[in-house]
Amino acid sequence: MNRGDALSWRELRGLVLWLALVLVVAIIGGLVTRTSVADWYPQLLRPEFAPPNAVFGPVWTALYVMMAYAAWRIWRAHGFRRAPWALGLFMVQLALNLLWSFLFFGFQQIGLALFEIVVLWFAILATLVLFWRLDRLAGALLLPYLAWVGFAAFLNHAFWVLN
Repeated sequence: MNRGDALSWRELRGLVLWLALVLVVAIIGGLVTRTSVADWYPQLLRPEFAPPNAVFGPVWTALYVMMAYAAWRIWRAHGFRRAPWALGLFMVQLALNLLWSFLFFGFQQIGLALFEIVVLWFAILATLVLFWRLDRLAGALLLPYLAWVGFAAFLNHAFWVLN
């Protein structure tokens, strides 16, 4: 690596902050989910295509890290002043991501969670488009997230129909 390729302290601090922000959302979502996964969720009728519970943790961890790295790339290259819509929408979709955990697992409102996850999917799509225009890699990093949330919406719908 060339000396010019090394991250500055500001860039490294920014990367840590973006990772921390996203992982705090992940941790809060996990805490909201924990009780319901132990008590309420096992009582639901499950669609045949529902993955085992053990799949969700590793998948979400990878997605959250990619999301944080994508946001950091946009922030690093453009900052909040030159990319307010992209980074602002990223924050909105992150909040919607957390809200879904509260609706589905915390409040056990499967139908409301279904409506909300569709809104989340469109927010992710819009964020992806804005990121793509600024940095193709940052946009591409959100593609697995968009796909997974699409699958989660389909799964949410199946739970709603079955229960």
